[in-house]
Amino acid sequence: MLTRIYLSLALLSATSLWAQVASPIQSAPETTGDDQMATPPPVNSNPSPTAVGSEMRSNYLRGGLVLSGSYVDNMYAGQGTNTVGEGIYSVLPTISADQTTSRRHLIFAYRPGFTFYEPTSSLNEVDHNANVDFQYRLTPHGTLGLNDTFQKSSTTYGLSDSTGAATSGSSQPVAPGVLAPFAQRLTNNANGQFSLQIAPAAMVGVSGSTMLLHYPNPSQTSGLYDYDERGASGFYNRRISLGQYAGVNYAYSLILSYPQNGQSNTEMHNLYAFYTIYPKHEFSISASGGVQHYSATQTSLPESRAWEPMIMASVRWQGLHTNLSANYSRQVTGGGGLLGAFTSTNVSGYARWQMARTWTASASANYAVNRSVTPLLLSEAQNGHSIAGFATVEHAFSDQVSLLFEYDRVHQSYEGIASLASDPNSNRELISLVWQFTRPLGR
Repeated sequence: MLTRIYLSLALLSATSLWAQVASPIQSAPETTGDDQMATPPPVNSNPSPTAVGSEMRSNYLRGGLVLSGSYVDNMYAGQGTNTVGEGIYSVLPTISADQTTSRRHLIFAYRPGFTFYEPTSSLNEVDHNANVDFQYRLTPHGTLGLNDTFQKSSTTYGLSDSTGAATSGSSQPVAPGVLAPFAQRLTNNANGQFSLQIAPAAMVGVSGSTMLLHYPNPSQTSGLYDYDERGASGFYNRRISLGQYAGVNYAYSLILSYPQNGQSNTEMHNLYAFYTIYPKHEFSISASGGVQHYSATQTSLPESRAWEPMIMASVRWQGLHTNLSANYSRQVTGGGGLLGAFTSTNVSGYARWQMARTWTASASANYAVNRSVTPLLLSEAQNGHSIAGFATVEHAFSDQVSLLFEYDRVHQSYEGIASLASDPNSNRELISLVWQFTRPLGR
């Protein structure tokens, strides 16, 4: 598993030398029947865009340095009976680029992190965060999209899988909202999608994905386990009128989890229909519904299998100074550090608002409930829920210098998971001084 993770990081570095680019914005359909169709959120693997104002500009190279200090009121959340406060100081160099041409959109971002703890200096660490997102128009009606995200970290704050910062309207096979606080982990998520408009009002597409989670120190994550997820899907998308889309999607996923001296396999088949309407440019409302079949096995235990319903809904709106997204889903999932299959209910939302030229605020919230549907695999003890979110206010003193205030909260209630059960609440207050530069890139 580690070989695959480090290979992905090497590929990310190589890609950055070839070209640089973040997620392209999915536009609403244009006004004529012969124009290119949109790929609606239920079958679009990209998360909702989060940029506002000048952040939406492409063909720019950006870099800088972030100096931050924070206080966590419960450093050992889930691992002890006493509340322990900890000061955390970080130095975060950043480099990113967004380049657009007539046929491609490439976004690259890399942010290493040097984090120092006081008084627990033994927890000092070096983190890595890297992302490459590449969209290429192979033909006038065929588009290829590739994305890879790598992370080496030990914090749960500010992450899309803990707070819902990056909502998505598509099916998510991995159980949401489960992370061991302050435990070292390595993750790598990669996906690719090809869509082809086969008629003025019809499109087909295929995609594949892989997701890895590795905890290097199992003593920090008692009750949670490494996992490896692989999946593929295919969809048919039809424009039924101006700004309205409907279609069907089939998705397959296999999730392998690794308890001590064994292995847990969860296999899922999803079939659902979807409908999306664009009331106006950059505003979409989507709904999906269908069925799932899962089968779950674990070493020396009998197999569990059944059919379950699934439902999803999402809203996206990206204006010049305001960005809103929300997502609801109820489906069978697996992995995420858990064993077996779970009925997961997940609600997440994100908002970002440029209040004035020099003031920007954002907030995110996520609520996830996971209930086992495989009691024979002894996974009922892993039932639980999580609530997480953050709020930020940023003030720019100039084009290069800004100050950021942030508050984060994470609550995870899983009585059967030792690393989460003892003390599940944690809060962080953070202040960051941000210096950045921006340079235009040639087209």
